[in-house]
Amino acid sequence: MKAIWNGTVIAESDDTVVVEGNHYFPAESVDRSLLRPSDTHTVCPWKGTASYWSLEVDGRSNPDAAWYYPEPKEAAAQIRDHVAFWKGVTVEP
Repeated sequence: MKAIWNGTVIAESDDTVVVEGNHYFPAESVDRSLLRPSDTHTVCPWKGTASYWSLEVDGRSNPDAAWYYPEPKEAAAQIRDHVAFWKGVTVEP
């Protein structure tokens, strides 16, 4: 699977975990040079507290377009060290 935004591959892996229709990419498959820190956090009752990154590609920014669970609850342990995308990021085979 590939995560693509603004014509650039953000992440690529044959080993994503699908949860609630979202592909979670292993952290090592993500191009971290395209990620910028965000202060945004949200809470999911069964996954835990999510943290976010913004994407920056070719001078364009996509705020809070990537999220991850640094300390997922036990029910979501399979997404530890994984990153998911939204807000216009295309995920395709």
